[in-house]
Amino acid sequence: MNEKIRIKDIAEKSGVSVGTVDRVLHNRPNVSKSAREKVESVLKNINYQPNMYASALAYNKSYTFYCIIPRHESEAYWEEIEEGAAKACETRRGFHIDVKIMYYKRFEKSTFIDTYEECLKYNPNGVIVVPSDLETTKGFTNKLHERNIPFILLDSYMPDLKPLSFFGQDSFCSGYFAAKMLMLIASDEKEIMLMKQTKDGKVASKQQENREVGFRHYMQDHFPKTKITELDLPLDENTSNYDSILDEFFTLHPHVHHCITLCSKSHIVGEFLLRTNKRNIQIMGYDMVEKNAKCLRLGTISFLIAQHAFMQGYNCVDTLFKAIVLKKKVDPVNYMPIELLSKENVDFYRRTQL
Repeated sequence: MNEKIRIKDIAEKSGVSVGTVDRVLHNRPNVSKSAREKVESVLKNINYQPNMYASALAYNKSYTFYCIIPRHESEAYWEEIEEGAAKACETRRGFHIDVKIMYYKRFEKSTFIDTYEECLKYNPNGVIVVPSDLETTKGFTNKLHERNIPFILLDSYMPDLKPLSFFGQDSFCSGYFAAKMLMLIASDEKEIMLMKQTKDGKVASKQQENREVGFRHYMQDHFPKTKITELDLPLDENTSNYDSILDEFFTLHPHVHHCITLCSKSHIVGEFLLRTNKRNIQIMGYDMVEKNAKCLRLGTISFLIAQHAFMQGYNCVDTLFKAIVLKKKVDPVNYMPIELLSKENVDFYRRTQL
């Protein structure tokens, strides 16, 4: 269609008034059936593509999205998610977009349920959610489907929930890649340590479970004789308790020189190594949070896999904006890049790519 075509031109071709064309374009009432058919016929013939940005601005409507994520400490992966979401709101401020953050406690289903029930009271325009287990999350997403509220899954992909979209890494491939990179420097080792943080035997997310599946697949395929010794560091312990557990582990396993953790807490081990000056142990970890980056620069962490948490937060909000406000089709699955950081390139890493 000629981009310069005006509502006046459509009106002349349809034989109706400019006001009638405007009402048809914006799906407003008080248009006769015959007039609507005339305008729609012209629109079809000229392949009319509405300017959704202009239309959205003209409505001057406000939109509130809710983001439900785990409660977390400062300098965590989730904090960057929040920062990215806030940046998306700032970028789209002319469209009156707002994001409300709500928190639940990992491993406690009741807090997830309480949080989503509170969210539903506000009748949000859209939702971003880091899922709990499948069945608990399904109780929430079923209600969102009933109310025709679009939602995006973040971090863990559960296709059975039928989200509008998903943002996160391909967890299996990520874990497989992490093992491959680790064994480039640990190929001669007979034993490596897999550090976990669990509660009642469960890790914090489906994403971490899938990473471990990928990790173990690689090890079984390529290093089946390498022993994988697990170390479980309890959640929310203080530094002295972690130090005690780690000191005992490395005393009992003097031949372990390489560790991997599939969550963002590799700095727990890294900081212990710095305090105790154990320089013959290296770590493979996840997430470009500052504590991890410090250990990377100082040498106790060899590699970090970056997830672009900031961009995940940004893209989740922007995708809701495009789908709800601009009525655009969005991609259902959005895998984030698997990027490897070392002390040589960490200072060149940019968590934003706007």
